[in-house]
Amino acid sequence: MNKRSIIITILITSIVGLILLLSNMTDKILTRANLKYQVYLSGEKIGIIESVDELYNLIDQNQTSIKSTYNVENVYPPTNLKVVAINTYDNTSDSINEVYDRIEQADDFTIRGYVITIKDEDTNYTINVLDKNTFINATLRVVNAFLEEDEYDNYINNTQEEIVDTGRLIEDMYFTEDITIKEAYISVNEKIYTDEVELSQFLLFGSDPDNEYYTVKLGDTIASIANDNQLNVEEFLIANPTYKSEDTILRVGDEVNVTLIEPQITFVYELYEISDEIVYYEKETVRDNSRPYGFSEVTTAGRNGIERYQETYTVTNGERSQEAEVELIATIQEVQNEITTVGPTSGGISNNQNPVNLNGAWAWPTNRGYVITSYRGWRWGRMHEGIDISGAGNFGSLIYAAAGGTVIRVNNSCPSQGRGYGDTCGGGMGNEVIIDHGNGYITTYAHLHQTVLVSVGDTVSRGEKIGYMGNSGSSTGAHLHFEVSYNGININPLDLYR
Repeated sequence: MNKRSIIITILITSIVGLILLLSNMTDKILTRANLKYQVYLSGEKIGIIESVDELYNLIDQNQTSIKSTYNVENVYPPTNLKVVAINTYDNTSDSINEVYDRIEQADDFTIRGYVITIKDEDTNYTINVLDKNTFINATLRVVNAFLEEDEYDNYINNTQEEIVDTGRLIEDMYFTEDITIKEAYISVNEKIYTDEVELSQFLLFGSDPDNEYYTVKLGDTIASIANDNQLNVEEFLIANPTYKSEDTILRVGDEVNVTLIEPQITFVYELYEISDEIVYYEKETVRDNSRPYGFSEVTTAGRNGIERYQETYTVTNGERSQEAEVELIATIQEVQNEITTVGPTSGGISNNQNPVNLNGAWAWPTNRGYVITSYRGWRWGRMHEGIDISGAGNFGSLIYAAAGGTVIRVNNSCPSQGRGYGDTCGGGMGNEVIIDHGNGYITTYAHLHQTVLVSVGDTVSRGEKIGYMGNSGSSTGAHLHFEVSYNGININPLDLYR
């Protein structure tokens, strides 16, 4: 074959190949691409389907048990499921049932509900509810655990009665956490609350409380049951909302909840209160040498006074703040001390003496206008061994010895502090003075200002100045923590004054 023939053959072959190529391309161009759907689960391809609606309908129709459990009309795909529309010339696809089975084996289906996010500096968690009213009603139950329902209703409806002489008004109430409610698809494998009572129990006791119950016996009272189970009365009433007060009569055989509360949400309300305080009279002795020896007669009867104070304070999850802002606004009745006139004695007698004895003749350790912000008793599972006293001038006001005795301990190593959280020096008690009064009595005065007026070994008399109210140690506000022990056993300080 000559050169010309070879060239002609090559040209003919190329033309034929080009014609065939153009023919194939034309066939594909003229053929319409198929619209299908690529299904991804957690980022992985699990199939190609022709109808998204068929897949979703199959999921919804097959999950009858989920519908029954949650009483819902529709069930939805997992949140990790993603469907992407694609155009393909490939005519093959997976069956809807095959893709459904792969989803069912790999992930959980979802239902529509609400995710509640509860967040503050120390807390960040979520709660799932089917209906947001379940959460709202549960929080109302929490509120009513710490506050009387009628007080809440009167505040919300702006129908609180004005204070005439004495009484209290709620000035504000709130949860300290940042709470958001968002509609979402929730996996049925997560905890989803459908009952407000169950959710309120979580909000009061936590996710896995060690529930404890007690069967009421003859002679039991709310106070005795609470104390025996390391609760205070307020905590008992919160755990058992059917009992409205400490004086409620218990029925033998009733089962009561004695689980320690551990609130998961912080409810605060602010109070303005006007109250009357009894100013107890003291006894004075006056010598009259014109009287016969041995003469003794009450010449002026004692009469208690009444002073009216206003105060503002907050209550957080049922526990009032340690510090109170107290102001004297009126004297309703002046106090009049009892005066006993005595004649001369061979040994003489000193005027105005109130000796230490065991009949309750003790001085109060603070100024007037005081408020007891916390009583002796169980508090959050720990025994609060004394009473907390605030008001009385608060930070920097004088503290007095309750009775004569010898100072056996002084700690003034904690820096003086004003309002706010104190440090924990001194083992939490901060600056303190401890006095041994003899006869087995010992008193402790804690959270004092750093300026202490006595030293170890000093002998003090009843009512003598020993220091100033402070905010040292483990303290949330200026107050005095006052403890009393008798023969080594801690007792209620208020028993000294009864």
